[in-house]
Amino acid sequence: MHATPPRPRAIGPVNWVGLWTLYTKEVTRFIKVFTQTVAAPVVTTLLFYAIFALALGGIVRQVGDVPFLEFLGPGLVMMAMVQNAFANASSSVLISKMQGNIVDVLMPPLSSVELALAYVGGGVTRGLLVGVVTYAAMQPFVPLGIHDPFFIAFHALAAAMMLSLLGMMGGIWANKFDHIAAVTNFVITPLAFLSGTFYSIERLPEGWQIAAHFNPFFYMIDGFRYGFIGQTDGTLLTGLAVLTGVNIALWAGALHMLRTGYKLKA
Repeated sequence: MHATPPRPRAIGPVNWVGLWTLYTKEVTRFIKVFTQTVAAPVVTTLLFYAIFALALGGIVRQVGDVPFLEFLGPGLVMMAMVQNAFANASSSVLISKMQGNIVDVLMPPLSSVELALAYVGGGVTRGLLVGVVTYAAMQPFVPLGIHDPFFIAFHALAAAMMLSLLGMMGGIWANKFDHIAAVTNFVITPLAFLSGTFYSIERLPEGWQIAAHFNPFFYMIDGFRYGFIGQTDGTLLTGLAVLTGVNIALWAGALHMLRTGYKLKA
């Protein structure tokens, strides 16, 4: 009997095998260093919470009708989530570029959409995992009820996707880790700290309140917090529209960078 000669694999409209392989590679990459990528952010978040609890000196303070520490909890969970989504996508692309093995990702028959889905999917998975573990670890100290599961799920997914897209674009743009650190220090951190994570924007002067409504981080924090405590500083429908619009714009920008080979192809 004659052996059947090998034939090219039929890929079809979507290369599901390639997409799943790259996605699982992204997930495996951060799972292998679980202590650094998941456990460490949880400990850092709990330390932030402890600092605020000690600073209050045991005095029960309110933000609206909610105790301050309960008001603070969702914001800390969200910050841990998005920071790690950004770090995962940016470091993955940048390390591949610096080590020269980005060609191993670009050569297989993967479209720009499939590449973006895999990288963003890896970042979203890490972000959501950190968020869930942080929420569970925080429960003994600041029990967080669930007011609206839809707003929790939507804002968690939209925020993790937004920062994963930013991370991927930052990794493509950057030539070294200093560039990514600059994006973190001068873009991500200021937007996060001015988003109302640690305070209600109603305490700000009127001009700063208006400025806060131009910060997409404000909407992801505000809607996510609403899902837990039922209290909001902004308009929920506006937040849904802003996060959807920003993600669409970032998705278009990421696909353009991949399709043109910006800083990826010689």
